[in-house]
Amino acid sequence: METKPQKMPKVAKVKNKAPAEIQITAEQLLREAKERDLEILPPPPKQKISDPDELADYQHRKRRAFEDSLRKNRTVISNWIKYAQWEESQKAVPRARSIYERALDVDHRNITLWLKYTEMEMKNRQVNHARNLWDRAVTILPRANQFWYKYTYMEEMVGNIAGARQVFDRWMEWEPDEQAWLTYIKFELRYKEIDRARTIYEKFVYVHPEVRNWIKFARFEEQHGFISGARRVYERAVEFFGEESMDEKLFVAFAKFEEGQREHDRARVIYKYALDHIPKDRTQELYKAYTIHEKKYGDRTGIEDVIVSKRKFQYEEEVKANPNNYDAWFDYLRLVESEGNLEVIRETYERAIANVPPTKEKPFWRRYIYLWINYALFEELEAEDVERTRQVYRACLELLPHKHFTFTKIWLLYAHFEIRNKNLTLARKTLGMALGICPKDKLFRGYIDLEIQLREFDRCRILYQKFLEFGPENCVTWMREEMFLLLKQFAELETLLGDIDRARAIYELAVNQPRLDMPELLWKAYIDFEVGLNETEKARELYERLLERTLHVKVWMSYAQFEMSAAEEESVALARRVYERANQSLRGANEKEERVLLLEAWRDFETQHGDEESLKNVMQRMPRRVKKRQRVQADDGSEEGWEEFFDYIFPEDEATKPNLKLLEMAKAWKKQQQTEEESDADRNTSES
Repeated sequence: METKPQKMPKVAKVKNKAPAEIQITAEQLLREAKERDLEILPPPPKQKISDPDELADYQHRKRRAFEDSLRKNRTVISNWIKYAQWEESQKAVPRARSIYERALDVDHRNITLWLKYTEMEMKNRQVNHARNLWDRAVTILPRANQFWYKYTYMEEMVGNIAGARQVFDRWMEWEPDEQAWLTYIKFELRYKEIDRARTIYEKFVYVHPEVRNWIKFARFEEQHGFISGARRVYERAVEFFGEESMDEKLFVAFAKFEEGQREHDRARVIYKYALDHIPKDRTQELYKAYTIHEKKYGDRTGIEDVIVSKRKFQYEEEVKANPNNYDAWFDYLRLVESEGNLEVIRETYERAIANVPPTKEKPFWRRYIYLWINYALFEELEAEDVERTRQVYRACLELLPHKHFTFTKIWLLYAHFEIRNKNLTLARKTLGMALGICPKDKLFRGYIDLEIQLREFDRCRILYQKFLEFGPENCVTWMREEMFLLLKQFAELETLLGDIDRARAIYELAVNQPRLDMPELLWKAYIDFEVGLNETEKARELYERLLERTLHVKVWMSYAQFEMSAAEEESVALARRVYERANQSLRGANEKEERVLLLEAWRDFETQHGDEESLKNVMQRMPRRVKKRQRVQADDGSEEGWEEFFDYIFPEDEATKPNLKLLEMAKAWKKQQQTEEESDADRNTSES
């Protein structure tokens, strides 16, 4: 028999080996099966019990099932509770009680177990059993507040008020949280036991010593009409917390209590006491409440006091944020000085001057040094303490870095202070030391003014000489207007003393200095000095000497005005001669702008003091203003274009150039010829 060859199964060829777009996982399959309820078990059939035997059989089976589950895992308390609740539903309370007791042997610290057990006893009106259970529960777990709450509630519900109070007392011995104390207080208030509630509050505020609890105690007293008791509670609270743990909320509540009793003076005292003792950064609500109180019941002074206190707090914050903010210190000190407390003012000044500028540059010290000045003036004028004023000045002078810079004002103020206190020798010694350390112009001037006021002219003369020796070539010394006034004072001093030659020698010494940038002011002071003495010739000589050094147009104009003011017969002719000389001088120096100024002044002079011929002579010399162009060259020599400018052409200058007019006529003729040739060329082009 022939055997047929065995056929191999065909293997399906996978055409596309790429993963499917939708991936199906085992978790997804299980979830879909659950959603479709593919394995829903039918509910057990309902059993209807009709006789005691069936009931006994049902109970036996259920108890055996519960006991089996308990044997499997005794620690699952929910199984015990279900078992006990089932027994309770079967009206077998003793059995349920036995199950709860067995469960407590397993886990006696389970709060839910105790609550279910006691709930069963109370539901079945077994009050004594429930009371025993609560007693056992609070003994074993005294920190479980639920037991205490339910225990007291049960006793109150059954009317055992004394028993409930006893339970509350046992509870309070464990010092529970605040809500427990408040619950006890509400319990006593429900039965109008005010004294007992007060006793509880007394213990409560010491067990939980928070500010809000003291406030609740005080409000309790106030609500029940014990005003003096409420005030006493607030006072005890302030004493209890002391100055280290003061809270603004307590004082705000205390003040509002007094405000409610129309004791506005008491409230004001409370606010002020709190503001003086509580740190400023914790008094915002206090300031706000104080301001509202004063606006309601205070006068203008009271409102200003509140505003001052608030501003003081703001300044404290500013100087704390930036101790070198001297403007804030000035405002703060002005505010403190308005209150008039010497100790507080001195303390604030000491705090202010302790903030020394961190750098040795004078601009940073300018504001700071006025703190010292104000401090010294306060001690002298307000406090009237001479010795402290002297100490302030000396401390300031020791603090200044004189090697880098100094402040003349401090030296002079200290010297004047000593003079006011009749210590002339010490004042001179101080100024002499100042000149030795830092010989400044202001120091010399201040010292000289001081000696002039004291009529010590010999000392003034010595100081003037030292001053001149100190800086004869100091441009600042001779250029500043104050120094000219000082020089004038020196000359006036010598004049008063009858020594004109000495005053004149001082001016000569000044104008003969070779290195002065602006000698004109000195020369003018010298000339005014001679004019003041009616020394016209000497003043004229000074003008001539000055013109040897400079030919400035203002000098010539001043010279001409001097000649006119000399009140001599030939004053007009002399002034006209000065103008003539000035014109020739400026013409030779080719100073066109200054020459125009001179001619305008000369024209005005002739208009007032001359005749028609002299005025015509000046007008013929007035220049003509023309616009010109010139090339502009860059720094590298390249041309950048043309620019326009105005120039002055004087008739006198044109007269000296006779060929200039002929050249201009030739230039104009050539330009005309070029124009005609261009017009002929255009005409021929158009015809062709």
